[in-house]
Amino acid sequence: MHPAFSVVFLTTLIGTGQGLFLALFSAQAYSELNLLPSMSDTSFFGMGSVLALVFLVTGLIASVFHLGHPERAWRAASQWRTSWLSREVIALPFMMLMIFIYGVMHLFGLDAVIYSDTSGNHFSYSLIVAGSLAMVAAFILFICTGMIYACIKFLQEWATPLTVINYALFGLASGFTCAAGFSSFYNAPELTKFFAIWAVVLTVVVLVTRLASLYRNSRIKHKSSMKTAIGVRHNQIQQKSMGMQGGSYNTREYFHGKTAAFIKSVKYIFLVLVFPLPVILLIAGLGTADTMLLVAAFVVQFIGLIFERWFFFAQANHPQNLYYQTV
Repeated sequence: MHPAFSVVFLTTLIGTGQGLFLALFSAQAYSELNLLPSMSDTSFFGMGSVLALVFLVTGLIASVFHLGHPERAWRAASQWRTSWLSREVIALPFMMLMIFIYGVMHLFGLDAVIYSDTSGNHFSYSLIVAGSLAMVAAFILFICTGMIYACIKFLQEWATPLTVINYALFGLASGFTCAAGFSSFYNAPELTKFFAIWAVVLTVVVLVTRLASLYRNSRIKHKSSMKTAIGVRHNQIQQKSMGMQGGSYNTREYFHGKTAAFIKSVKYIFLVLVFPLPVILLIAGLGTADTMLLVAAFVVQFIGLIFERWFFFAQANHPQNLYYQTV
């Protein structure tokens, strides 16, 4: 497939925004259960929500550039019974609304304790109401976005549960890595340690699942062939001419047009930038309490995710490419 950069940035930015909010939600839940110290600066969760919304809104803006008629975008929600894209279009604004309410409650001191017990555990309205709804919507959104690609059976590289799993784990890993750098600005060493450790764990887990998908895709036996593409049952078929004496929508949108060496280099670039480098920077940042190292871990990993997402789209081999062999 031909990777559209608007979709590449859409999926990476929104995934990071989801992961960042889930990191904030987890930290608040841990602190209200007395597993983490409470933040003295009440603006932490509010400003974190603002940062998450910045990622989400920027991702939405990026999505506009791959729409032929942006003014008709609202119609995408009409097919929610059968379309994962429609479900994504519904889940995303609902999640953003809940994150907005969550952030407002923290920024303007509108939060209050809804339950407390004698052991010191307590739960606030922001966590139980807005936070929980946003958390559920975030996981639903991960599933919807991943299934947009995993449900396409004829693109065998995508048609696997690993597509959904990897998409969710990449978002969580980048979100927790971002939260580690963000919390270090607030001089919250316990929270920074919490975020950074989980970022390392999630990065290692998604490395395993992404390698599993790479291994699976390298061993795919495609169901279609040149014989089935043109209906000629012959052992030696080779296309010499494209037939239309020029490019078309099919040759532009369903094939990346890059060499095998280029694709291979992109794979190795994202394998280095997404996994070992951020882990090294996170560990070094924790050891030295250096904010810039933690921020660098997120920047490096996010750049790597752009390469990874480009590779994800480019690796998918559309069956129509069996016919258009010569471009």
